[in-house]
Amino acid sequence: MANIREVVDALSRRSGVDAVMVVGRDGLPIDSRAANGVDAENVAALLPSVINGMAQLGQAGGRGEFGTAVLEFGSGLAVVTVLHADAQLVVLVRPSTNVGALLYDLRRHRSAIAGLL
Repeated sequence: MANIREVVDALSRRSGVDAVMVVGRDGLPIDSRAANGVDAENVAALLPSVINGMAQLGQAGGRGEFGTAVLEFGSGLAVVTVLHADAQLVVLVRPSTNVGALLYDLRRHRSAIAGLL
């Protein structure tokens, strides 16, 4: 059976991926792989507040609990997903990357990934 490090490694090897981070709700990295130029510790520290904001947006908009978001920036995308109450995942990808398969895999395997923690 795979462990969380193997999952992070596999996700980081996908085409167009610059960083993969599993982050605790306290903002500390559980495991991560990041390319040069990505400040993984700072991203990890910021992630819980981003997720809290997204959860509040979902509640205010009557959308329910936050699950996954794709955030677009000038230099790429951030795919953010809640694995369970104590862990989140963020995948940073380059701008031209098709994230459809990544989103499908994260949705399909989210509970299995969460079970590794």
